Amino acid sequence: MLLLLFAYIALQVMPVLIPKVAEEYYSPAFVNDASRNALYFVHPFLLAFGLSWFWNRFKSQLKGKAWMQAAEMALIYLLVAIVPSLLITYSAINVSLFTILFWLLYGFFQALIAGLIFSRMHV
Repeated sequence: MLLLLFAYIALQVMPVLIPKVAEEYYSPAFVNDASRNALYFVHPFLLAFGLSWFWNRFKSQLKGKAWMQAAEMALIYLLVAIVPSLLITYSAINVSLFTILFWLLYGFFQALIAGLIFSRMHV
């Protein structure tokens, strides 16, 4: 639920703080079909399940305090999942490098939040 809240806040704040990225969302490269809007809100739940599995599988490998464990998990997620998908996105869709970097940070913070929750829960 926290990841959904983070996604919603990012959606509301991005046009104000980073209008250049928000403008790119109106490009014809993006699907602007209301029937797919629900997928945006399903994504955080799917991500939470995936990161939960990853955490349970590899938590013994993550050393240090909660912040360090969360940051390490976020970096691993970034390198394994986010960077390759953003690379293919950047090569196939007309989006700026700035938007790709914004998505990179967004993905990192999603995984960091999940890692902090998992480490604090001692799951």
